[in-house]
Amino acid sequence: MDMSAEGVVALSLPRAMAQAAEEIDAALDALLPRPEGGEARLFEAMRYSTIGGGKRLRGFLVLEGARQFNVSRQAALRVAAAVEMVHAYSLIHDDLPAMDDDDLRRGKPTCHKAFDEATAILAGDALQTHAFTVLAEEETHPDPSVRVELVRRLSRAAGPRGMVGGQMLDIMAEQATAPLDEPAIGRLQLLKTGKLIEVSAEAGAILGKAATPQRHALEFYGRDLGAAFQIADDLLDATATAEEVGKATGKDAGAGKATLVGLLGIERARLQAERLVAQARDHLDSFGEKADLLRLLADYVIDRRN
Repeated sequence: MDMSAEGVVALSLPRAMAQAAEEIDAALDALLPRPEGGEARLFEAMRYSTIGGGKRLRGFLVLEGARQFNVSRQAALRVAAAVEMVHAYSLIHDDLPAMDDDDLRRGKPTCHKAFDEATAILAGDALQTHAFTVLAEEETHPDPSVRVELVRRLSRAAGPRGMVGGQMLDIMAEQATAPLDEPAIGRLQLLKTGKLIEVSAEAGAILGKAATPQRHALEFYGRDLGAAFQIADDLLDATATAEEVGKATGKDAGAGKATLVGLLGIERARLQAERLVAQARDHLDSFGEKADLLRLLADYVIDRRN
């Protein structure tokens, strides 16, 4: 057994992620409306798609980034929950028939299958807007300028020059007559997946009013981690089973999706992901041992099988 300092941390990473997921789910349970009144079906769909399941990678990044600056756990959990609401909204809409038309998510029926398309659309809309309500409330941080910066950064990451813009590029790539080149695929994936991971890593520094170099270090760590994560996701789609990942696999190639795996092949794409992970780890040099879980998380994103 590896009992070096990093080996001990490696043993604790799954435990730390599992504990964080439990805490984030508890925060989501407290922050999301309970099903009641005329809107009960909407609230039920929001909770169905958000609470339980998933690795909470983005929320874990918020919590670990905040821990570098001794931010209160309650404040960090509120931001982590807000980020996970935005992520859940994106998955609901991504699974719709007009988008990827998926029936399974996290091992259970997608929102539009469990409810209906109209309810799924509204649940996604409500989760996105509710996330910003949470960020804007004084319980998240007593300093209004911090709350405004959190809103600004998350809205940019999720909006037309972030996740939504990336989704549009993805749709256009499927309809293109010629395949995208490597820089175009990289930009698509940065917007669609990377920006939300990037802001998740940076959010703890915003909460902690960190110095600009430290904030940028976490931002750049998140950028490289997000790029590696997307390649790993594409590798899973190409190599894993539906039982391993909890959703249909092999759809990217069949749908003509623009991915680095499709362009470079499995081995070259894996090498690219490993280079990105090494870069991500380098950005954490100034944080010392306190950032060891973030370093190991970078390794985890390309070693995972779900």
